[in-house]
Amino acid sequence: MLAQQYAAIKRDLDDKGILFSFSGYLSEGILYSLGEALREKMALEEADGPTIRRVFSVFVEQMQNIIRYSAEKMSGRAGHPVELSAGMVTIGMEDGKVFIVCGNTVRNGDVPRLKQRLDHLKSLDRNGIKSYYREQLREDPDDGSRGATLGLIEIARRASDPIDYDFDAMDADRSFFCLKVRV
Repeated sequence: MLAQQYAAIKRDLDDKGILFSFSGYLSEGILYSLGEALREKMALEEADGPTIRRVFSVFVEQMQNIIRYSAEKMSGRAGHPVELSAGMVTIGMEDGKVFIVCGNTVRNGDVPRLKQRLDHLKSLDRNGIKSYYREQLREDPDDGSRGATLGLIEIARRASDPIDYDFDAMDADRSFFCLKVRV
């Protein structure tokens, strides 16, 4: 029964074009390890250098957003200070393009501002995104920001199609946020 359940999950991922999937608690160390595995897998599949760099860049930005902004965190000491953030990342192929989907829990109070930023990015063409990026480089970061504004713009710059996102309300305090990028 156990093998059947997990084989069914694996078949479902394969049917959806998923090459790589992770769900759980993340840290900078896990980001580094997963990033290396992703880069090596793409190199083995003989992806071209620019595609590998764009996919890797989007992957890192999305994972950093989970690490920095997930509303689901654990912290403590394990011989040294530790903070882990919960989220998921899925990478696959769809219509000849690589897609990266990241998801994590966010506080409902953060949803309107995040939605506004993402809608603004979706409304811009390539030149508009470049101009907006240069503009934001000159601006001071928002209060409480750890770089997400530039990170989201960087993701949009590397995307081959407009970014796709969604929120699913979990309860009165939290929503699940999902961001899909095609490269």
